[in-house]
Amino acid sequence: QVQLVESGGGLVRAGGSLRLSCVASGGFYSITMGWYRQAPGKQRELVASQSMTDGSTSYADSVKGRFFIFRENIKNGVYLQMNKVQPDDAADYYCNMKWRAHPWGETFDAWGQGTPVTVSE
Repeated sequence: QVQLVESGGGLVRAGGSLRLSCVASGGFYSITMGWYRQAPGKQRELVASQSMTDGSTSYADSVKGRFFIFRENIKNGVYLQMNKVQPDDAADYYCNMKWRAHPWGETFDAWGQGTPVTVSE
């Protein structure tokens, strides 16, 4: 069974930094890992993602140059380094992994339980 466990959320002052981590367990071929966020009354949006094959990354325009995603292959993990955090970054952050049971098989989504990020001004 594929499971994602997140940690690192909490309270951060505007302009400060925070690091989120996500570790995956279970038998799988990981395709991409990434972070989404959802603020109250808003849709869930992609923040950043990274390919587990070639390491390429993508970011939402709102976080480019401030947030950085990087993987930890040994732990099957991915981190989100959040710098220069702004009030609009406050949300529940969810780790996501797209995975397959076999390299040629169907792609599935796995989600973490979510970790809250609160920003104080």
